[in-house]
Amino acid sequence: MRGKFITFEGIEGCGKSTQARLLSEYFKNEKKKVLLTREPGGPPISEKIRSILLDNENSEMVARTEVLLYSASRSQHTAEWIIPTLERGLHVICDRYYDSTRAYQGAARKIDRKIIDIITTFASFEQKPDITFLIDLPVKIGLSRIMKHTADRLERESTEFHQKVRDAFLEIAYREKQRFCIIDGAQSKEKIHDDILENLLKRIEI
Repeated sequence: MRGKFITFEGIEGCGKSTQARLLSEYFKNEKKKVLLTREPGGPPISEKIRSILLDNENSEMVARTEVLLYSASRSQHTAEWIIPTLERGLHVICDRYYDSTRAYQGAARKIDRKIIDIITTFASFEQKPDITFLIDLPVKIGLSRIMKHTADRLERESTEFHQKVRDAFLEIAYREKQRFCIIDGAQSKEKIHDDILENLLKRIEI
């Protein structure tokens, strides 16, 4: 049986990485095999692209370059890790996937949605998450959780930029209600985890 593909999305500082890890730990405690991964990143080639994308020294990077680099990272990640893992019957939990491209590069960078859809469909090999958890949180709260001296290139964008990202995530989630589950990120991490488990077990068979 093919494994389930579970993704986490949200603005910077929303706690999605923590929740992805907690869900992975839950699966392991239940003796279920799972791969926890992230985007941009995953296999070595994708991690090298990640370092380019998030490097503060690359402030001159233009939006088109950015979207193509994210897509290149995703293509390698999907082909080398995600598809083979799912086909072996293991579950995949991914911290970000193509919805982040739709929100960050599509809405915030103002790249045409049709172009984004074509590129992301190609780069993802038409893979679609079985369920996506959007950890929603006000921008000011999310950004307040980020240490300024360690903030990467994307985290250092303006509050207006991050508000566009949040608005885009909510729009995508409402448009694709069957796949998305919106979770209140202002709750304790324990309550968020409980909400995720409750919704996960209701929606898909693990």
